[in-house]
Amino acid sequence: MNDFPDFMKNPINRIASKSQYTEDIEGYVFDGADGSQVAFWKCPKNRVSKPHIHDYDEYMIVVQGKFTLIIDNQRIPLAAGQEYHIPKAVTHAGEVTAGTRTIHVFGGKRLTREDLF
Repeated sequence: MNDFPDFMKNPINRIASKSQYTEDIEGYVFDGADGSQVAFWKCPKNRVSKPHIHDYDEYMIVVQGKFTLIIDNQRIPLAAGQEYHIPKAVTHAGEVTAGTRTIHVFGGKRLTREDLF
């Protein structure tokens, strides 16, 4: 597969661009009953995410492609099937290669949706 299934990409779950640290990526979010969120992104071009920090843990897994996580000037390359746990309060950024798909789980509310109205 080179994309997420259509049922996962309902426009009402599309992540607002103002809520993303990486330009020109397509993402969708689902909310957990406990306030956590699951998001998945597809990156059509090589991109760099801005350094950022969360007040909650983040778990990510690369589904396809390559994501290089940057923590404390350390580069952590992740390929398809590899995962990483980013503890809360850790500043991190990333480099994404074109065609990469990732899934992220946040221990808190991280994302907002596009305003469709």
